[in-house]
Amino acid sequence: MTDSAPTPTVVLVHGAFADAASWSGVIAELQQHGVPVVAPPNPLRGLSADAAYIASVAAQIEGPVVLVGHSYGGAVITVAGVAPNVTGLVYVAAYALEQGESLGELQGRFPASPLVSSLRQATYPVEGGDPAVEVTIVPEAFPGIFAADLPAEDTRVLAVTQRPLAAGAFAETATAAAWRSKPSWAVVAGADQAINPEVERFGAQRAGARTVELDGASHAVALSRPKEVAAVILEAVRAAA
Repeated sequence: MTDSAPTPTVVLVHGAFADAASWSGVIAELQQHGVPVVAPPNPLRGLSADAAYIASVAAQIEGPVVLVGHSYGGAVITVAGVAPNVTGLVYVAAYALEQGESLGELQGRFPASPLVSSLRQATYPVEGGDPAVEVTIVPEAFPGIFAADLPAEDTRVLAVTQRPLAAGAFAETATAAAWRSKPSWAVVAGADQAINPEVERFGAQRAGARTVELDGASHAVALSRPKEVAAVILEAVRAAA
């Protein structure tokens, strides 16, 4: 990047059933273009708490920030994106919520994806309270639902390294919709089996996002199509700079 204005830092926010390594190919592409990148861990414990953490990460970065969210990470950046130095939002196979809306409410407007019937519940301890419920994808179903366009040997690893999402996150409502005041971009995964692509299209259109749809792309689009995903992020970075 050669603009005289400071190059925005890209903060990549992973979603449920994944970790920051899911951005590895995208990170490599952005670094080749001289774009500073941070890929923090998303706690996956609840929308308000996760958004507060990501907002704190953004607030401690000097200069402008472009937030990028995959899947549930899209809901997180929707709330965290109100941080003053956030200059753009990029949704990658993601939820773009309206203020006062929950993941469950948005999903409920469209036919359910195969993910819904393939979640496995477990519990985790909560200090001072009863155990809470978290969910992961049944390992046998993971390849087809999450990453059908990746090699089988890769999906077997991803299936056993997935990070669980607190079940309560599905009902928690967004306290803000940063896309109402910040420009946004979106990547729709055309063959997504985790989020109905119609959910992605609807959210992107409602947000007024500049949208690219990748035909045949699975939910793991950042891993399977890193160049195309990075190209959309670079457009957001250039616009912010």
